Amino acid sequence: MEWLNYHHLLYFWTVARTGSVTRACKELNLAQQTISGQIKALEETLGEQLFLRTGRKLVLTDVGRLVYRYAEDIFSVGQELIDTLKGRPTGRPVRLAVGMANTLPKAIAYRLLSPLFSLPEPVQIVCCEDKTERLLAALAIYQLDVVLTDTPIDPAVRVRAFSHLLGECSVTFFASALLADEYRKGFPRSLNGAPVVLPTENTPLRRSLDEWFHAQKIRPNLVAEVEDLGLLKTFGQEGIGLFVAPAITEKEIQRQYLVSVVGRVDDIRQRFYAISVERKLRNPAVVAITETARAEPFV
Repeated sequence: MEWLNYHHLLYFWTVARTGSVTRACKELNLAQQTISGQIKALEETLGEQLFLRTGRKLVLTDVGRLVYRYAEDIFSVGQELIDTLKGRPTGRPVRLAVGMANTLPKAIAYRLLSPLFSLPEPVQIVCCEDKTERLLAALAIYQLDVVLTDTPIDPAVRVRAFSHLLGECSVTFFASALLADEYRKGFPRSLNGAPVVLPTENTPLRRSLDEWFHAQKIRPNLVAEVEDLGLLKTFGQEGIGLFVAPAITEKEIQRQYLVSVVGRVDDIRQRFYAISVERKLRNPAVVAITETARAEPFV
């Protein structure tokens, strides 16, 4: 594989940009012989002449103009890399790769990401959904910038990452209109024997629900366990049973699934986290997510 000498390319680019070897010498703080020699070496490597001398001026050849365009892109991207690492604006959209745990309600994910659409600098968001364990593995090798989830990182997970609490809220029981009318009266005691559709046992919300049911001595009739939260809500919409979702999403769920509120449980708290490889967040987009979530508390 042939390798391009980027020092040679830099000297060529500087001469082409400034318009003369003399000005390039001043900018690079190098001798004229050094710059002229390096450009000649670049021409020998490429097998093409890059400059023509017209009087005292250097004029780019057709190939020289082509090489200059590539050099312009290469060195502007290099400067962008430095600016990004130092937190300076780059003029291009900030790319943010976000991993979303499949246990995170979509309405919550949108609420967390929505501040990014009003930042001074444009942000290009790349979202992927998966199990938290796989998202953390991708985070560890920098394929993701942040993971949004409803559980902090497990100390047993062999990934050096940090959990940043974004907020918490209570939960609400929903049901189709017919079931809601039947079980709203006497809530939460009415849940004893009530048909329910719950998340699967491997989720934080399910563990919290099971603990609360046990403490309240409530034994609902578990008719379905569903991993996909969208399908779970659809089951509830069709009258299969009552289901639970974060209280902060009440309006969205009622509007989207045409269900009614049965009751609210303040003792069950659902928490939301941003997980990053940084103890102190530096990515401006991730900082915007965390700061906005904390400034506008969940209920």
